[in-house]
Amino acid sequence: MGDRTPLILLPGLLCDRALWQHQIDHLADLAEATVPDLGSDETVEAMAQRVLDAAPARFALGALSMGGYVAHAIMRAAPERVDRLALFDTSARPDTDEQTARRRGLIELAEKGKFKGVTPRLLPLLLHPDRLGDKALTDAVMAMAERIGKAAFLRQQKAIMARPDSRPHLPRYRCPALVVVGRSDAITPIEVNAEMANLIPGARLVVVEHSGHLPTMEQPVAATALLRYWLQG
Repeated sequence: MGDRTPLILLPGLLCDRALWQHQIDHLADLAEATVPDLGSDETVEAMAQRVLDAAPARFALGALSMGGYVAHAIMRAAPERVDRLALFDTSARPDTDEQTARRRGLIELAEKGKFKGVTPRLLPLLLHPDRLGDKALTDAVMAMAERIGKAAFLRQQKAIMARPDSRPHLPRYRCPALVVVGRSDAITPIEVNAEMANLIPGARLVVVEHSGHLPTMEQPVAATALLRYWLQG
């Protein structure tokens, strides 16, 4: 591995390595990146343990959306192993009753055989309005969901619904932390990310313009530049 930093990148719900591909490719001079499987467990704690079991003794940790929930579980379980933390478009809050009810509805549909992954109808929740006409991007997002599939989707939703409130733990984080959010994120908006940044000692909040919930794909150059700064800092 040489002088490169071990970098673990945690994907979001129905996302895989493609979520981070630009960052993996363009940070290769600095970081040895891996993207763990987050589709095999039904709790964020089990996902976190799977990551820790396969990880080196110390590593940098980046995470987006559901990956952020797993990152918080890693920080609760083994904070001494994380050298630096980057949280993209995520939250430290537990699900609201409304969010849980919506997830249960999606689970019920999927269990009835109506799993459709990310459909064009859902893309406006994920992407900036200006990016909805970008066929390469929208196809890539929908293809990730198809690769993850129904069974992993069900496990991921159950894990997300059961996650704890991580906010009481944030003031105990002691590594350099970066919190990034797309200006137009409709799922985990700026105020939710700002709350995390305010509670993590010394954390820096960055808002990415012309981006929704997936800035690593919507504004990959900006997201990669932020991670380069974070890795070198």
